[in-house]
Amino acid sequence: MAMKLLFIETKANVGIDFPEKLASKLPKRLCLAASVQFSHQLPQLQQQLKGYGKETSLLKARHSKHVGQILGCGYSKMEFDSANTDAFLYVGDGMFHPETLLLGSDKDVYTFDPFTKEFKMLGREWAERIRKKEKGALLTFLSSDNIGVVVTVKPGQLGVQVSFKQIFSLQQKFPDKKFYYLVCDTIDFTQLANFPFVQCFVNTACHRMTDDYDKFPKPVINIEEVLKI
Repeated sequence: MAMKLLFIETKANVGIDFPEKLASKLPKRLCLAASVQFSHQLPQLQQQLKGYGKETSLLKARHSKHVGQILGCGYSKMEFDSANTDAFLYVGDGMFHPETLLLGSDKDVYTFDPFTKEFKMLGREWAERIRKKEKGALLTFLSSDNIGVVVTVKPGQLGVQVSFKQIFSLQQKFPDKKFYYLVCDTIDFTQLANFPFVQCFVNTACHRMTDDYDKFPKPVINIEEVLKI
């Protein structure tokens, strides 16, 4: 019997007070995004920035519940007015969500942490470092004979996982390679070392799993990139 899951949203008890001196460092046209803890405060932030002479819009992610809310796994499903956006302004903590904005666009990303008041800018070179790892993994995949395909049946991951039809189409698409399908609930990176004959891994779950690139014993590539070949 499957266990029922209950997701409870929490809201930060810290307000967004964006200093005018920081606003002067921002470009004029901004698309705002936030983690769910701060997404309800984005309209208020829009008013603050309007008072500083900025033009703002809110990110729309088709898999998010709230306008302006960004989830880390959804950079392929972001919607925003690119022609009228100079950069993103992300409100929240950590780097997981800002990296999503970088990977899903060609815009710079400014971040503001309401807890620590830290402000920083992530340029395109940040995204390029991630892209270089992806290119390296793709070259490894193309030159490898034995491929480990990581498949998870964990609740919540099935929603972002590509279809099983696509997963099992790999053998037909690459008949000269041998694919080993590694099915699990929670992915334990240390257990992947038990398959030393695998030369490259293909990730079929959330594509942000490859952020933990260094935890994989061998190069890893998302199946979406493989299917483009």
